[in-house]
Amino acid sequence: MALEKKWVTMGDVAREAGVGTITVSRVIRTPTKVSQTTRDKVQAAIAKLGYVPDETAGALSSQRSRMVGALVSTLEASIFASTIEGLSTGLRAEGYQLLLGNTEYEPETEASLAATMLGRRPDALVLTSDQHTEAARTLMNRAGVPVIELWELPESPIHAAIGFSNAAAGEAITRHLVETGRKRIAFIGPDRANDRRGQLRQSGYLRAIAGQEPRVALMPADLKGAGIGAAGLAQILERYPDTDAVVCVSDAIALGAYCEAMRRGLSVPRDLALTGFGDFDLASDAGLALTTLRIDGHAIGAKAADLILSGTKAAPLPPTVIDMGFELIRRGTS
Repeated sequence: MALEKKWVTMGDVAREAGVGTITVSRVIRTPTKVSQTTRDKVQAAIAKLGYVPDETAGALSSQRSRMVGALVSTLEASIFASTIEGLSTGLRAEGYQLLLGNTEYEPETEASLAATMLGRRPDALVLTSDQHTEAARTLMNRAGVPVIELWELPESPIHAAIGFSNAAAGEAITRHLVETGRKRIAFIGPDRANDRRGQLRQSGYLRAIAGQEPRVALMPADLKGAGIGAAGLAQILERYPDTDAVVCVSDAIALGAYCEAMRRGLSVPRDLALTGFGDFDLASDAGLALTTLRIDGHAIGAKAADLILSGTKAAPLPPTVIDMGFELIRRGTS
């Protein structure tokens, strides 16, 4: 038996809720402009009737899709989870939806995903990388929507950048180890050609140990997180058994290095100081009590949402660079 199509309209929802169609539209598009009581009535009517907003009609009339595309470099270890949460929460308050893609640190993958997302006419595009192919950069420059690069401060952002200096961060945490008396400091990270942030943190490490011998272990890209840390520390100790401190490019990598140190009977921090990057849950006092750098990812995402909403409501987004900084968190591993 053929199914009969019966489209529920915004007018149907308005009649069910006892409000005007404009109020229904506001609940859907800009819910913060409607009282909680009215929102509850309209949402109840939407649920009862099974109403699905016609986004294509709204996009045609307003020239807005009310969608934002976000391309993250990795979903591993939830590195960007708080940033996406801050971005999504800020956008959702104004009725925007987020489309998410994972580039795996590959500029060619980013270029393909960017083209796909821009084909859906989003109101903005958010990236967690500043490494783009020339074709992708040209496409994004011509797309006519704001492009915001997060977690780094590139010299020439496409439109806007919100983040911090990864080089300064790498230098700051290494200097902390130098100031606590460590004299043979190593660095562990992944060997990814397109991991610009890791490379910048390594450059900061090299500046901070000027006068010391560099001790760097970059592990194959097929290893992940803790695997990089464990294999990296094993390599460092084989080459440089007198190493007394290790800078890890992430908290997940520091976890692997910590476990490898325990397996070898080394005391942290007496025999070996360890630092991470990110201040995720595993770094807390309830976890590793890891010395690390805290990045307010949620604030970065929320600031990106603010920029997007200000750009789509009024004038186009002006060239913008916002340094959110970082904070050294000293705990028991150093």
